[in-house]
Amino acid sequence: MMESRTDHDPVTGTETTGHNWDGIQELNTPLPRWWLWTFYLTIVWGIGYCIAYPAWPLIDRATAGILGYSTRVEVETQIAEVDARNAEVAARLASADLATLDRDDPAYHYGVAGGAAVFRAHCSQCHGAGAAGALGYPNLLDDDWLWGGTLDAIAATVRHGIRNDTDGDARWSEMPAYGDFLEEEQIAAATEFVLQLSGQAHDAQLAASGATVFAGECASCHMESGTGDRETGAPDLTDAIWLYGGGREAIAESIMNSRFGVMPAWGPRLDEVEIKAVTLPTKQSWLFVFDRETGEPVWPIEEQPVAPSDIPGERLAPTQPHPTKPPAFDQQGIGPEDLIDFTPELRQRALVFFFIVR
Repeated sequence: MMESRTDHDPVTGTETTGHNWDGIQELNTPLPRWWLWTFYLTIVWGIGYCIAYPAWPLIDRATAGILGYSTRVEVETQIAEVDARNAEVAARLASADLATLDRDDPAYHYGVAGGAAVFRAHCSQCHGAGAAGALGYPNLLDDDWLWGGTLDAIAATVRHGIRNDTDGDARWSEMPAYGDFLEEEQIAAATEFVLQLSGQAHDAQLAASGATVFAGECASCHMESGTGDRETGAPDLTDAIWLYGGGREAIAESIMNSRFGVMPAWGPRLDEVEIKAVTLPTKQSWLFVFDRETGEPVWPIEEQPVAPSDIPGERLAPTQPHPTKPPAFDQQGIGPEDLIDFTPELRQRALVFFFIVR
């Protein structure tokens, strides 16, 4: 049974809370004075902070505070300081010819580092954080380019975009939706012919009929060989790289209803340094250098075996040309020898993950 009666502890003389439960009482010990003064000081400090700094939210702003401090102004100041420190190298990058920019030039390294940041902020949402693309969004890691893969061509694509209605110089190509004026049998035949072009399983009889459809409707853009045309943005239909899928259903869908991917023009949003910077890490690979007059390679080009792939359905050429000079812009592949050996145990664990995700 509990009763309530204020009393004093006979040992300490401290007043109790008045609660008594089967003889058990609770002391009403006061808080230490230092704790109380600390608590009072935090109240005073909080009031002072609300007066000195932005604190109370209003409808369209916050109270400014008597000191006029702003985190936005602080960030803008810091950005201006960084821009000032990098002004010289940024100006060099803005005026540089990307095709001849030396990889040892500080402007190159500034462009790669800055371009990676620009890519993460503006491009990775579609092309992926690793630039490998997705269904309908091009893979930027291979050498399959619709409008050309030179640095200048990539810069033009970034600057003007693709099939947008905001830039008069945007890359533009439009495939008709053949479902509006071809019979289903013709579309099926053309599909089989495209499968034949890309070396996939196909119906030979339908493909023979589809060759006629292709010659009459498709060859003007994709060329008679089906290898495409970078001048018009027509894709190569003979390889194993497909933007919207290379299966029978995906190809038939492309023929019947067409595809119309759009990329915004980044020219109005990015400055010249950012455009050139984002171009550099997009196309880090080899450079094949040829004599301007004779067309012969300046440095030897060697045919080297292509490493086998363990990806189902991927077809690879037996060899691939490798320039002996200049060196590749970036590391070409990764192997167990690239793993860092902190301890033998960590190396074994790293090897397990390497062979899983390679």
